[in-house]
Amino acid sequence: MDGSKRKVVVFSGAGLSADSGLDTFRDQGGLWHQVPVALVATPEGWQQDPAFVTAFYNDRRRDIAKAQPNAAHLAIARLEQRFEVTVITQNLDDLHERAGSSRVLHLHGEITKARSLAAPGQLYEIGYRDLGAEERDAAGGLLRPHVVWFGEAPLAMDEALAAIKVADKVLVVGTSLIVQPAASLLKKARYQADKRIVALDINSKPFGYRFIRGRAANVVPAIACDWLA
Repeated sequence: MDGSKRKVVVFSGAGLSADSGLDTFRDQGGLWHQVPVALVATPEGWQQDPAFVTAFYNDRRRDIAKAQPNAAHLAIARLEQRFEVTVITQNLDDLHERAGSSRVLHLHGEITKARSLAAPGQLYEIGYRDLGAEERDAAGGLLRPHVVWFGEAPLAMDEALAAIKVADKVLVVGTSLIVQPAASLLKKARYQADKRIVALDINSKPFGYRFIRGRAANVVPAIACDWLA
């Protein structure tokens, strides 16, 4: 990374990918209104019916394979022309990477990867193919989606905290700021930083942030243009 560049952190949630046609989880009509969260997003749900959980995430992976980065993803990637950018995302998809962002921290996992129950730190790239319900690695470990479920610790929190504490600008996109401890990261931003939130709605606004109501694809490109000017 170029230490001479000013630093930007983008913190993204499901509302960003909704503009690419992907279902959100919490919104009215979202995934948690279709399938009970306890069945597909908890370790207990996996233990009870791994085939059902695997099928649920296979469906999500197919949806993501068909989706394309939207104008907001592309605008965020363009910020790297001038800034050192760290994207911290709660999303499971790879739309940031496909848009061109080079440093993306996935707090809740990545749907294009699987992990081994025998060695949780061992990850396997599976791309957009279906994961078999009884699929195992070479050591015989059962594979599960590389997704952080309720009751499990978010990933990359130390890296995310280090990035946000030194950021000159913070852009929060498409998250209601409900999920903890990830949402608490925003309180660690510098007082002097330019801090903005773009969303249709938020649970509560952290001190010092400017809230801009709107869809990510409509609002973020203008912010990026302003910052790049």
